[in-house]
Amino acid sequence: MSTPLSNKFYEEMKKLESRYPNKKALILPALHQAQKEYGWLPKESLAAVAEYIGVHEAQIREVASFYTMYNLKPVGKMHLKICTNVACCLRGADELMGFAEKKLEIECGETTKDGLFTLSEEECLGACTAAPAMMANDDYVEELDIHKLNAYIEKIKEGGVRS
Repeated sequence: MSTPLSNKFYEEMKKLESRYPNKKALILPALHQAQKEYGWLPKESLAAVAEYIGVHEAQIREVASFYTMYNLKPVGKMHLKICTNVACCLRGADELMGFAEKKLEIECGETTKDGLFTLSEEECLGACTAAPAMMANDDYVEELDIHKLNAYIEKIKEGGVRS
């Protein structure tokens, strides 16, 4: 089978192999590395990860579909994930989500027409002491309020935040 994954994927996996007891333990890092290649995990990349790890493709799909950090469909250049767990909700996460939907003119789970933003709800970002929190790709934004969120979105639109 020809793989859709780059040589960089395999180089990164080789570096990690000695740190793990077996290849199955590499499933999460392999999915992260594969997702870096596309910004999401197409079926072909899941199949290539399964082949590399030496497990059935269904096992890889199960893991990828369980964790919200893996995208099984294309997302925007900036994936904004607003935490809606109890601590964040108590500090205004619902209002932040509503503001973001209105500002971006999309609903939660959608991507803007220009492909710049995807807006998602995240169950927990583990930032309860700095709630409300948001992840923008791999960056945490804590103690979020509407002004901070608006400024962040505007900065992205102006090209001031790297993806």
